[in-house]
Amino acid sequence: MLRALILALVTMLPAGIALAQSATESTTMQVYITRSGYGPASEVLNLPLSKAAIIHLPVDAVDVLVTNPEVADAVIRTPTRAYLLGQAIGQTNAFFFDADGELILDLDIRVERDMRALQEALDRFLPDRVVMAEAMNNHIVLSGSVRSAAEADTALRLAQRWTDNPENVLSMLSIEGREQVMLSVRIVEMQRTIVRQLGINLSAAGQLDDVAFNVATEQEFSLVGRALSGVSGQFDYTNTGGGDIRSAGALIQALERVGLVRTLAEPNLTAISGEAANFLAGGEFPVPVGRDRDGNITVEYKQFGVGLGFTPVVLSEGRISLRISTEISELTNQGSLELGSQNVTDDQGNVIGTVPGLTIPGLNVNRAETTVELPSGGSLVLAGLIQEETRQNLDGVPGVQNLPVLGALFRSRDFENQETELVVIVTPYLVDPINQNDAATPLDGFRAASELETFVFGNINRAYAVPGAQTEGRSWTGPVGFLID
Repeated sequence: MLRALILALVTMLPAGIALAQSATESTTMQVYITRSGYGPASEVLNLPLSKAAIIHLPVDAVDVLVTNPEVADAVIRTPTRAYLLGQAIGQTNAFFFDADGELILDLDIRVERDMRALQEALDRFLPDRVVMAEAMNNHIVLSGSVRSAAEADTALRLAQRWTDNPENVLSMLSIEGREQVMLSVRIVEMQRTIVRQLGINLSAAGQLDDVAFNVATEQEFSLVGRALSGVSGQFDYTNTGGGDIRSAGALIQALERVGLVRTLAEPNLTAISGEAANFLAGGEFPVPVGRDRDGNITVEYKQFGVGLGFTPVVLSEGRISLRISTEISELTNQGSLELGSQNVTDDQGNVIGTVPGLTIPGLNVNRAETTVELPSGGSLVLAGLIQEETRQNLDGVPGVQNLPVLGALFRSRDFENQETELVVIVTPYLVDPINQNDAATPLDGFRAASELETFVFGNINRAYAVPGAQTEGRSWTGPVGFLID
């Protein structure tokens, strides 16, 4: 019984080995070479990197020569069977010779990345799309069509995992019906400023025996830098008779200023999904950056105004990913730079000219940059700022200004309070082209006034109501629209 069992196991062992060899051969590239005539055969083989191929030769071969062994290696296992192994990306040739030294096969080998695993991943994550991955000279080329930029980005990120350098992935994907996104940005800023100034300056002049004296207090408004135009009163006293004090005076200055600044900017911009768009409503101002050999000032131009830049990507289910950069800037004297006039000299040190001075203005900038995700028509407060700044100074005569009641005559008070509130709101929309006649413009309902209307009534234009607007007017009363017998 034991002998029969051992004999059965020995009988089954070759069958198992043969089955494994058959499975291995089914997953390995098999190349059969045929000869037409008496000359050598010539074939092109695309060999995956780090994979092997079995070459079946038409006649017996005894030697093989590989021009670049670093790219591919060849081994003859039997007279009619050789093995090729792709070792590095590139191209090479393999020449097979028979016993007489005659060339049997000229094989042009191109070793590329194996795209089968990447193709399976693309088919799994994009089942309804036809996206093909192809290796080309150490690059991965994606071709086919997708429904949205999000699917194209998914295919691109999958392909970048199969290469060491993401820049080696070339996307030739076409997007069916690329969506257009209009971004509406609303920038609202409110500034409230309160300034109060109150100061008293006293002066007196006289003579004590043979010594003449003149005393005066000069309290400056150090916070603002100068006295603003407000209410001022001056009292003078002159002694024409005898006495030590010949004259005295008092100057009172008082001011209260309340300011309110409202800034509203609503830029709108439209771009195709996946593409960047930029918008600027403003201007440019020159900034000196140096001088040339002749002493002339060279300048660069800096932009200011209302700027908007964004890159939309339409995702699934109508959601939109936005990379937004918005800015509102204005010229200001705060932080400005003043350059005085300078003399220009030659090589001998002689003055040959004078460059006049100039003032470079500063910029007051509110800028925000971020990435958000919103549905079409949804709004989001992109940025907000609440800032309150209070400054107060007291200037006066040391010691005397601290006296009760009388100390107010020897000091000045300077107070400033500034409050700022800024809000940036963004709203994206998926939009489609419309008819030109349906688009509204600022010229709708406008007509320039005639010479007679300008001369008699002083009008410079006459505006009509735009379509759909409610107009003021008297309504009819009574049974209008019916015949009354």
